[in-house]
Amino acid sequence: MNEKYNVYLVSDSTGETLDRIFLSLKSQFSNFVYEKKEFAFVRTEQQIDRIIKEGIQSENTLILYTIVETKLAKYISNQSQKHNVPCFGILGNLILSFSKLLNQKAIHKPSAQHVLDDDYYKRIEAIQFTMTHDDGKKVDDLDAADVILLGVSRTSKTPTSIYLANRGYKTINIPLVLNQKVPDGLLSNKKACIVGLIADAERLADIRRNRVAIMNDHKIKEYTNMDHIKKEVNDSKYLFKKNNWPIIDVTRKSVEETAASILKIIEIKKNK
Repeated sequence: MNEKYNVYLVSDSTGETLDRIFLSLKSQFSNFVYEKKEFAFVRTEQQIDRIIKEGIQSENTLILYTIVETKLAKYISNQSQKHNVPCFGILGNLILSFSKLLNQKAIHKPSAQHVLDDDYYKRIEAIQFTMTHDDGKKVDDLDAADVILLGVSRTSKTPTSIYLANRGYKTINIPLVLNQKVPDGLLSNKKACIVGLIADAERLADIRRNRVAIMNDHKIKEYTNMDHIKKEVNDSKYLFKKNNWPIIDVTRKSVEETAASILKIIEIKKNK
């Protein structure tokens, strides 16, 4: 029976690039058994210390990292070596290093990461599910979702949902409208990771005004009215806090950063 490895992916950004590189790397080894854990936005030595402390508590821990800051990159390398944890920067010859570590020859097959495996079909299924459940179109099967995103109009629910779907998570996004109840079954849902998205009212007003201008529809007064938007945002915050749902402010976040935060919430929920 093959040994199981605990692979830690450490990035100073969203981790998307590193995740793609690991996908390419692991596809070269047909008998590589592993469990993956991702650490995004790692930018301090204290964060690295916590990661390595956690890693040395498990057997067969490996660290792969993308850290562009030279001092911090040297720190993770030195600390890993100090604690005898194999650690690789992505600019090294990873395939050769893994070949030695796993004691098996790499197949050196181009585009091996594009194999139609279970992960691929899981992503396709998640994308189809997410598109069907976009913008509250279908809410009668909330228990089938991995993630449910809530938020008022223009809080990046749809692009964030699509991003998560590409990572294999079935995602439903539901718009919150003043004086409208949330769907039945949402409050009792214990399976999905429910996350509330909020944004600065002024930023929302700007985005909505631009949208209305493009649509050439100036009749929607409440949609762009600042007082109305502030009430929408405040009511959504109240709903999220009342139900103890995690809140992410997307005002200054890219879709990738928002998704990375949600993936972290999923990880925390999974380990509870």
